[in-house]
Amino acid sequence: MKKFNIRKVLDGLKEQASSSVSSGQSGAPENNLMHETLQSENFQLCKTVRHGFPYQPSSMAHDPVQKILAIGTQSGALRLFGRPGVECYCQHESGAAVISLQFLINEGALVSALADDSVHLWNLRQRRPAILHSLKFNRERITFVHLPFQSKWLYIGTEKGNIHIVNVESFTLSGYVIMWNKAIELSSKAHPGPVVHISDNPMDEGKLIIGYEAGIVVLWDLKSKKADYRYTYDEAIHSVAWHHEGKQFICSHSDGTLTIWNIKGQGKPFQTITPHGKQPKDGKKPEPCKPILKVEYKTTRLGDPFMILSGGLSYDTVGRRPCLTVMHGKSTAVLEMDYPIVDFLTLCETPYSNDFQEPYAVVVLLEKDLVVIDLAQNGYPIFENPYPLTIHESPVTCCEYFADCPVDLIPALYSVGSRQKRQGYSKKEWPISGGNWGLGTQSYPEIIITGHADGTVKFWDASAIMLQVLYKLKTAKVFEKSRNNKEDKQNTEIVDEDPFAIQIMAWCPESRMLCVAGVSANLIIYRFSKQEITTEVVQLLEVRLQYEVNDMESPPEGGGGGDRDLPTPGAASPSPQTTGPPTHPSTSSNSSDGVRDNVPCLKVRSTPLKQSSGYQVELVVQLVWVSGEPPQQITSLALNSSYGLIVFGNSNGLAVVDYLQRTVLLNLGTVELYGSNDPYQRQARSPRKARQPAGGNGLCDINEGSASEDRCKSPTSAKMSRKLSLPTELKPDLDPRDSSFSRSRSSSVTSIDKEAREAITSFHFCETFARKGDSAITPCLYVGTSLGTVLAVALNLPPAGEQRLLQPVIVLPSGTLARLKGSILRMAFLDNTGTFLPPAFETWYEPNAAGADSEERDKARKRRPVSVSPSTSQELQESQYAVVCSEKQAKVIALPSQNCIFKHSITETSFVLRADVVQMNIGNCVACFCANGHIMTLSLPGLRPLLDVNYLPLTDMRIARTFCFTNLGQAMYLTSPTEIQRITYSQETCENLQEMLGELFTPVETPEAPNRGFFKGLFGGGATSLDREELFGETQAGKASRGLAQHIPGPQGLEGMKGAASGVVADLARARIALDERGQKLGELDERTAAMLASADSFGKHAHDMMLKCKDKKWYQF
Repeated sequence: MKKFNIRKVLDGLKEQASSSVSSGQSGAPENNLMHETLQSENFQLCKTVRHGFPYQPSSMAHDPVQKILAIGTQSGALRLFGRPGVECYCQHESGAAVISLQFLINEGALVSALADDSVHLWNLRQRRPAILHSLKFNRERITFVHLPFQSKWLYIGTEKGNIHIVNVESFTLSGYVIMWNKAIELSSKAHPGPVVHISDNPMDEGKLIIGYEAGIVVLWDLKSKKADYRYTYDEAIHSVAWHHEGKQFICSHSDGTLTIWNIKGQGKPFQTITPHGKQPKDGKKPEPCKPILKVEYKTTRLGDPFMILSGGLSYDTVGRRPCLTVMHGKSTAVLEMDYPIVDFLTLCETPYSNDFQEPYAVVVLLEKDLVVIDLAQNGYPIFENPYPLTIHESPVTCCEYFADCPVDLIPALYSVGSRQKRQGYSKKEWPISGGNWGLGTQSYPEIIITGHADGTVKFWDASAIMLQVLYKLKTAKVFEKSRNNKEDKQNTEIVDEDPFAIQIMAWCPESRMLCVAGVSANLIIYRFSKQEITTEVVQLLEVRLQYEVNDMESPPEGGGGGDRDLPTPGAASPSPQTTGPPTHPSTSSNSSDGVRDNVPCLKVRSTPLKQSSGYQVELVVQLVWVSGEPPQQITSLALNSSYGLIVFGNSNGLAVVDYLQRTVLLNLGTVELYGSNDPYQRQARSPRKARQPAGGNGLCDINEGSASEDRCKSPTSAKMSRKLSLPTELKPDLDPRDSSFSRSRSSSVTSIDKEAREAITSFHFCETFARKGDSAITPCLYVGTSLGTVLAVALNLPPAGEQRLLQPVIVLPSGTLARLKGSILRMAFLDNTGTFLPPAFETWYEPNAAGADSEERDKARKRRPVSVSPSTSQELQESQYAVVCSEKQAKVIALPSQNCIFKHSITETSFVLRADVVQMNIGNCVACFCANGHIMTLSLPGLRPLLDVNYLPLTDMRIARTFCFTNLGQAMYLTSPTEIQRITYSQETCENLQEMLGELFTPVETPEAPNRGFFKGLFGGGATSLDREELFGETQAGKASRGLAQHIPGPQGLEGMKGAASGVVADLARARIALDERGQKLGELDERTAAMLASADSFGKHAHDMMLKCKDKKWYQF
């Protein structure tokens, strides 16, 4: 039975009473004053585009005429790539692994075979590809699929060793089946194993070569339905490839050998090669090597043929990276890859298998990369990859999304980023160049920033549903990397791996100031410059930020450890918790009793730092160990370029840093922010009980594919795994019955009444009313905590210019503004008309320009919101509205009266993971993403629900950590460790999306077939064709077994195409479909007319014959 709690009831009654009173007093007039422009019809949720490397790839195909590439994955996803900027993502509903892909070359269609033994036909002639037909095999497992060029008959090999044939137009099975027991020798008792290869002879379509895993290859005559030749080898076969003349083929084997066979040569192979085997001098068989998983044999008109293979390395090459071997004439090139090879394809000039292939490139699909090698240049250089496939170069740990940025920002980042490009790429253009770009109607700049585990920060141009890397920043350069003293490393570092990993980022697009918080409790502030500089000494601040309450009998203290003098709330002087000047001499490490104190987790480099153009270090701030306690990881961060301040917080408290004067202005435990008005009954806590690094819940690696909770584990006191802790707003354990203010689901704040921990979860700089009833707006900092409290901190700034660098900034906590259920996630401000009030900012200037003086900087100094002074003659009117969103609620509070005028309960059974106040084209709204997968928007200031979509059935830690909303209806998250999924919640963007997407299929003429030549035509030496229709059709082959496979019509045939498009494209598609249907009907009419003519001719002929027969007969002879 649930325990009755009178305190919860009283809290609820008080909240309802205050809400109803405030709504009655000011809600009605405010609602009349502010007309809300956004309505529910302005919102619609849909996926826009997916960027990044396909996660866990499993297969690949290439259309040599259309020049597009398809990649299938183990989760049933399809990624299609054309020219840079033309990408497409599709998903098989079953989610089974894609084991094989085959293009219908130059037809705008693709066949996919899945591990659940289903085969699907995709229509690529529409901007969003759709399945036209599916076939599900019931009795046999699919192992290999082959579709000859310009054929409509698909060969499917199975695990039982049989081959079935499917008509790709109707997706029906032919009655023609090649059974394994008829293909192999009758005397052979053993099963040959699954089919590993099927292909037709390039010169004779009637001959099919079948490779069985056990080492048997069969040349099958389709017409006579029997095996012409059989070739047996004592090692397992992995792949087979033809010479283009159809007289030889090559097999790759499990012992690292290649065997070349003449088709009429029975018994032994014509040649056996072991590419990486050591040849013994006594003529014995070379030592076995690793299996050659795939081989391709490509001919050239003027030179030696190419043999390209993966695998086959010697077993004694331990630790060697995976290799692709290119054998050309007498030369053998071994190309090392960074990751295991999944598949490779050789790109050739012709789609015809019976012509000289003329290979020019090799596409190599690796587990985590896509590499294209130029075969035409010496040294085989790789092409520079234009796709955004390096998102996961180091695992992504956090990201931010900014829409509608200043227009000069992307060119500025691109100009400094272009100097970072590597050299040595092929000079040729990227060979996968098919498709056409969409007609983008979005003209505003968009930027995505990703933080990574190795300390890098990447800036991406995300405008108009494309993605391109602009600039890469390596934050680890600031710190010393080599550590000679292993014991010292164990003493000071709080993470085992990736100590430079990025935890949180704060960026001001207008001033280009950047601040990153690392997992080792450090902050780095960067300023953007177009000029190179050398920094002799990296400026450093060390901060003691530790919340400890010494003993049960001692009075409660907050904010620091050990020997700290507690500042009074609002102390104007810099906190005594800063160690030393802004240089970094060696600080005290271990005290006499071995307790670590004043030691940072990372050591800042002491040598000069050369900084190239781009982001340059301004200041490093590090939290230090306090009396043997490690610093807690930073959970919240904010930056304001106009005030020259950064503020950061963790589960102990917060610190405000003036990065212009390089001083700590405020260093307080969370309790001290309340002063004497602390609403919570906190018990004292012993400093040595239950140490908890990382003020979040259990640590969880967001880069793993699985989201299972057993991967998350609680940290130990000083040693942690590489896994990043989540900020306090991410809480996996949820109590749906919880309705009190003083409960939070964070495991680091499991019981506030016992532990007295209250983490800082969000900040917002603004120009507003610091206290209730103030008559003028002033610069302020609003602080949100894990217990749902919003506190104000007043900022007294010196005048701009030289005085700003000389006089101190006075910081004064000003009391509580509001209390909500759950952790505070987001705060924002509106003026009295409902217009969004952005924080003040400084416009960018070149910090290293020669002769740049303070006057020049002051001109472009800051843009501040217009303050609305209240009228003295009338009642005090509200001039601003604070919007506050927590894990459970949203409130709109009128200022300066601090009355709550609107309140909305976002969720009762779940909690909000991410909330943002965003600007749409015609108004503002609150966008929320919940742990139960719901995406919601609320109007402002009325907090009316406008959108509520159950978007994701399951939310894992990676999505929770990386989900971002931004302006103009855009959002994104990391859907896998290697891919970014972008979505829109704007109706306008959804409507225009069809035009924005690129086209994969473009009308291209198929190249002419190779010329047979006079003598080949005369003596029959050229390619011979086969009437497959006659052979495999129902007339001759009969019907297939009914229970073998089930045909499933696609949800998107012609009807689906009608609904798939919209706007102008829809009209064109509909017109094209109507023409197709009309043409089809006319064709049927022509066929019927022709049939009637033939019937009439036949009748006339019979009548004439009858007349001749009966002409000379008498009546009695009938």
